[in-house]
Amino acid sequence: MVTPELLSTFPILKPLPHEILSELAPLASLRKFARRGIVLNAGIHEDAVCFLFEGRLQGVDFTIDGREVGLYFVEPGDFCGELGLFDHGTQPEYVIALTAAVTVFIPMESLREIMLKQPNIFKVLGERLAARLRQMTRQRSLLGLPNISQRVCCQLWMLLTAKEKNGQVPSMINNPPTHMEIAIMLSLSRETVTRVFQTLQAKQIVKRDGPGCLLIIDPDTLQALAEGKQEL
Repeated sequence: MVTPELLSTFPILKPLPHEILSELAPLASLRKFARRGIVLNAGIHEDAVCFLFEGRLQGVDFTIDGREVGLYFVEPGDFCGELGLFDHGTQPEYVIALTAAVTVFIPMESLREIMLKQPNIFKVLGERLAARLRQMTRQRSLLGLPNISQRVCCQLWMLLTAKEKNGQVPSMINNPPTHMEIAIMLSLSRETVTRVFQTLQAKQIVKRDGPGCLLIIDPDTLQALAEGKQEL
């Protein structure tokens, strides 16, 4: 059962008045997905926007020859499937569960009505959509880099937040993607990504700090590798 309190845990919905959340809660549904479960299907008219409560999701597409390509990640508190709010069109890519996931689905029509009445919600949705489109454009541009090491380093540099890029050394990537997830995002084999990581670790550019954190020991070198100014 979805409650107003549960809805208020999502940053975009938290500013809404309690009465609106109370009206929205009975319309929403709680859904659980196993690892690799399909959360949203490409090419169909999804009737709800997905909000992630627990777990991790990934937007994926497929090349003409059937290879899976990762586009973006969805972390707890974030949402996906919002494009239909603006154009009533079909879902452009698949969204799958990378781990067991708990989600809240809110009907598209109900959320659209709120969006049109609440300027702040409309603004956040628009900004989030624009950011995702920009990120996906950058992600696709990586696939054209002929140098494999540069491709992996550029992906790591993109995963660093602006705060981490300009912050203290070492910087860090929290909950970093697995080698397999990075391979899917870059259209590479897992073994290839692992070899690049081994070289980066041997040269003390990056270092694992447990499963939930990747330390960037030398961000300047990583940036130079990502921009093609230096070779690994």
